[in-house]
Amino acid sequence: MNRTALFILIAGAAACSLKKPPAATPFANQQIVEEMKDLQKALGFEDTKNFVRLAERPTAIYRCYFTGKLELPDSYQRLRLVQGDVSGCAMDERKYDVFFYPAEAVATGSMPVTPALAEASLARLLVVVPHEDFHNQRELRKAPPEVAEAAATLVGFVTASQFAKEKYGPRSPLSQRLEGEARAFLEKARIVNFYYDKLSALYGSFRERHVTRTQALADKQRLFAEMQQQCAAIVPEPVSFNKCPAAMNNAGLAFDRTYTREYPRLFEGHDSLGEDPHVSLESLKAFLGARPH
Repeated sequence: MNRTALFILIAGAAACSLKKPPAATPFANQQIVEEMKDLQKALGFEDTKNFVRLAERPTAIYRCYFTGKLELPDSYQRLRLVQGDVSGCAMDERKYDVFFYPAEAVATGSMPVTPALAEASLARLLVVVPHEDFHNQRELRKAPPEVAEAAATLVGFVTASQFAKEKYGPRSPLSQRLEGEARAFLEKARIVNFYYDKLSALYGSFRERHVTRTQALADKQRLFAEMQQQCAAIVPEPVSFNKCPAAMNNAGLAFDRTYTREYPRLFEGHDSLGEDPHVSLESLKAFLGARPH
């Protein structure tokens, strides 16, 4: 290669290296996410790098939580976990209670918008973004899962409701539906907590040999059926969460229990402050920051 050709090659390579990286792939509700983040900042959120770009793969984060047929951990942190894939979990469901969870997002601090979240309903998107961003606030980083999830869940509902009021108007259908989400989840939390205690007591009786395995499994089936009826009766229909655990078994119940255990207490504190999200968020962050870790 002669010197002139070599110079042209080097110069071309240098020019390429100076080019800006390609712009992030846009998604349908990108502007909505940006506006939500503006509202979060106005409410006192620390900024995060979550949800600033679209990820092409994977579609979701595939997780397989599992536990024994007569075992009920007190949070998702104590469930056994393996990676799944788009087809589900390669677990023996005759041996384990399995919960396949294709998560739309997790709070990494730099979480992209997954295709699953990009394709979710607007109501779901408006709740998930502040939920995950609140997980990355310094007050929540050292909180135990049951406190962190309850707080992030409440903040997700409150922030989504405020966003809908400001953008679409308080009388818009979306605003009116989101306004009731926090209280509807309170109903779910009370049901989940009640049956969690019932099933925990049942499994304790089995471990202490007060009931046989056959009787424990029969009572388990009955209690889950009762819980299904109770949570299915929640009205009005929520628009951003499932009324019942996504898996009606020990793994699904332990997972949801992480979100519901402390929720009634945090909701009561929020409800006592009225409807101002600024005041509620400041109070919640102060409470979380003052908790012993």
